[in-house]
Amino acid sequence: MKSFLNFAKVVWAFPNTFIGLVIGLTGLLFGGHVRRVGRALEFYEGGIKWFLHQLPNGHFILAMTLGHVVLGQTDASLEISREHEAVHVEQYERWGPFMLPAYFLSSVYVWLRGGRLYRDNPFEREARARDHHGESN
Repeated sequence: MKSFLNFAKVVWAFPNTFIGLVIGLTGLLFGGHVRRVGRALEFYEGGIKWFLHQLPNGHFILAMTLGHVVLGQTDASLEISREHEAVHVEQYERWGPFMLPAYFLSSVYVWLRGGRLYRDNPFEREARARDHHGESN
């Protein structure tokens, strides 16, 4: 039964994982690396680092998660943010294809109420509360 539930979580999160795989596999073509850690694939350096730098405040992003894919600037940034990003993997397993819209709408909601888009997002607050660093990502 546990194997079935794990498989169901992977399938539920797959629409987001697919986006991460496209970015990650493209990043590999431009000098990136990949490894499997737990239930996630971690892509880093090369084209992945370039991609992250294109995002708003991208130079400050250690890593980001899309389903079961974690995109990181470097090997070291993934080490620092691994526990934080693992919480996001669990969130994708819970929210599935609704995770990205829920994350975005949560950011907009907290911003409209005077909060900070990233820092006060409930998904980020959960990840910070559950990792041991409290400030990673």
